[in-house]
Amino acid sequence: MGHIFTFNDVKVYKTWADFPVNQAALQRETRLMMGLLKPLPGRRLLDIGCGAGGSLLGLRDSGLSLTGIDPSPYMLDAAKAVLGNRVDLHRGVAEDLPFEDNAFHYVLIVKSLEFVDYPKMAIAEACRVAKDRVFIGIMSRHAIKKTQRQLKKAHEESFMDKANPVSLRELKETVHEILGKVPVAWRSLCNIPIGSENIARCLEESFWLHHCPFGNFTGMVITPTPRFRTRPLSVPCTANQGPESAII
Repeated sequence: MGHIFTFNDVKVYKTWADFPVNQAALQRETRLMMGLLKPLPGRRLLDIGCGAGGSLLGLRDSGLSLTGIDPSPYMLDAAKAVLGNRVDLHRGVAEDLPFEDNAFHYVLIVKSLEFVDYPKMAIAEACRVAKDRVFIGIMSRHAIKKTQRQLKKAHEESFMDKANPVSLRELKETVHEILGKVPVAWRSLCNIPIGSENIARCLEESFWLHHCPFGNFTGMVITPTPRFRTRPLSVPCTANQGPESAII
């Protein structure tokens, strides 16, 4: 189950999210996610570990049917306050989702793997309920500028102390272990604090920054492909030795 956000965690997160520089970083992360996921309007999307609804907030005008799930009732209350009735919210854990196979076209796990006890199980569950694509967003363990430090500036006691950052290499290995050599694409953001949004957008299009394994935020999209196994069908058959078996 991992760390379940407390009421105090929610207060710390909301304080951090109110900073303009952090809001701009979240918007860039959403644009990166949309660019990789390429969701179509009218499709169903699930956000695993939706928290206070940061990722869903950027998608509420996308024409998608949105669902969020989180183990923290305090985070769900915060998400409800922001999103209202435009999102279907559920309480549950990433390792055991209460949804049918292929229930959603798209599934998100954004900054949530760092807080679960069994990341491999969470990824496997995400792929189970996904029909088309899965997007995973992580705070890289090898980031040049650790996100944890930015969060701690907002409050001395930070829930980020409970996070276990994931590396891009580990994420790739886990995905391939679960699904085999499925199509995978990734990009990263360095989230450099810049006053001009136009400059930030230009940097987003930089090939080198997009493929820097030391970015603060790395997004990966997985396209699960069905694997079919066939085996010979054994049908017991014995020859009829009677006279009626003769061919005339």
